[in-house]
Amino acid sequence: MTKLDCKHYELIYVIVNAGLGSKILKFAKGCGITGGTVMLAKGTIKNPLLELLELNKVRKEIVILGAEQQVAHDTMEKMNAKFCFYKKNHGIAFSIPLSNVLGAEMMPCNNNGARKEVGNPMYQSIMVIVDRGNAELVIEAAAKAGSKGGTIIGARGSGIHETGKLFAMDIEPEKEIVLIISQQELTDHITSSISKELNINEPGKGIIFVQDVSKAYGLY
Repeated sequence: MTKLDCKHYELIYVIVNAGLGSKILKFAKGCGITGGTVMLAKGTIKNPLLELLELNKVRKEIVILGAEQQVAHDTMEKMNAKFCFYKKNHGIAFSIPLSNVLGAEMMPCNNNGARKEVGNPMYQSIMVIVDRGNAELVIEAAAKAGSKGGTIIGARGSGIHETGKLFAMDIEPEKEIVLIISQQELTDHITSSISKELNINEPGKGIIFVQDVSKAYGLY
């Protein structure tokens, strides 16, 4: 395959209520996507009464799918109609451009790190990795800068500033990943607020990275 034959690929994220992940995966396969991954997560609801009763967390599932750009866009459009993402609180789907895909027989192209740029994106994906227990602080800091909420994913990780052993075994610190979809003009305000509140620039405090969103459904 020549460089001219190379197609552009995108990574689709679909965030839905718990129990719908398998249905999303099955639907995507029917649209020509060969497979995907389902992760458990939790979403946040901005409601003072629910927050008082500690009922403002909703169990979520995140489905991750890789596909050629046109297939990805067509699939998301069909998902939007099937699962009613156009209605509030029915789910979110968005895609991010990829520069390379390895380990997938149906995606053999290597674009040598070059990815299709998103011209003047309307939305951006903000991912924040912090120690477990700090995700709520991230959500609160983001809300101060205009964010409407986020999705929290449990994780583990260890960096050079986070080493430890117990009975001669390595300890992997518990982490949380916060995924926020932001309007492009608010991204800098949100990331600055998070960085300031959690001292992200200090070693071992966390990581923030931002990606352009190519296409999105279900955002209000």
